[in-house]
Amino acid sequence: MSYCDKICYSAFRSDDPSFERAVDELMSQLPDDRVILRLVVFGAPENNEQYIEQRDILYRRVNCRLAGKLPVVSYVAQPPLEGHLVMELHSYLPDEGDRIYFRLHGLSPYILIENACGRFLFAGGFQSDLSSTIYRQSQEVFQSIQDLLKQEGFPLNTIIRQWNYVESITACEGNDQHYQMFNNARSECYATVNWKNGYPAATGIGSRCGGVLIDVDAVTFCSDSCFATPIDNKLQVAAHAYSSDVLEEAGRIKTTPKFERAKSMTLDGRSLIYISGTAAIRGEESMRDVGVKRQLEITMENISQLIGDAGIRLLRVYLKHPEDYPTVKHCLNAYEDSVDISYLCADVCRNELLIEVEGIAIE
Repeated sequence: MSYCDKICYSAFRSDDPSFERAVDELMSQLPDDRVILRLVVFGAPENNEQYIEQRDILYRRVNCRLAGKLPVVSYVAQPPLEGHLVMELHSYLPDEGDRIYFRLHGLSPYILIENACGRFLFAGGFQSDLSSTIYRQSQEVFQSIQDLLKQEGFPLNTIIRQWNYVESITACEGNDQHYQMFNNARSECYATVNWKNGYPAATGIGSRCGGVLIDVDAVTFCSDSCFATPIDNKLQVAAHAYSSDVLEEAGRIKTTPKFERAKSMTLDGRSLIYISGTAAIRGEESMRDVGVKRQLEITMENISQLIGDAGIRLLRVYLKHPEDYPTVKHCLNAYEDSVDISYLCADVCRNELLIEVEGIAIE
């Protein structure tokens, strides 16, 4: 069975207003016949104190339910627009050719899968001191990622997918914008290696609190029939090639966001496509003043350019304004019979953008 058939992406939600009961309800829905690789839980803490309290409850519940086989766990402060708590699940159905290792980097769980195609690393929940500046947090988090990759023999440029959550992403500390501080730290880190096969697919999205939080998937291949391919969108300038005109400033520096519009992982003739955070951008300019419905149409056109005939398996929809949720849900109704969709309230990296969408597709 192909890797693309063995990996599964799904999402669940709880309507219970109690955080602890909602976590218990979500944990009760975990499958017993699959390896749990990653749990991403989305909630609505009011501040960092409450965020840490809820995150610790989540960690304890996961440790109790999955002791000995701990998945990667991340708690993201993005209020769900359906239910009180949403959990995204990445799981895997191994066969006799898979070797699976559950390990810890400090106190953070990560998982390594080895098979005839390659070595697959699932890691995340990387955070630093939430009281530090966004720039300092970003530097420390990237250092932690580098340390883990080095420990497991993965070069930095083997990261294939990265999720970047940045507290109050468009806010500023003095004259320094949070997202630009993050991008500058990412550029510093990435400059240490040659990204000859393209940068990772990635999302850079806002969160209510929680500082800087990063999750990563990385892979090294050991078969000629297995490889990764960066995917451009002919309708958009590559993000890493943006001009300074569309960038903010931090420390008087403007570095570009280092990610590809999408990245595919081909394994024995099948492909899994990681769709980066995608918005209503043509060339490098935002489609301004057209409303959320039109921005969604442009966003989905951009995604269609990236995935071709591949089938979407999972979508996350980030909305700047909760009141836009009914319109967007109605527009995406055709997908909902076959695709798990999470609707979340989050700041997008440009003030004029009302919506961002990311996902995973398989062909």
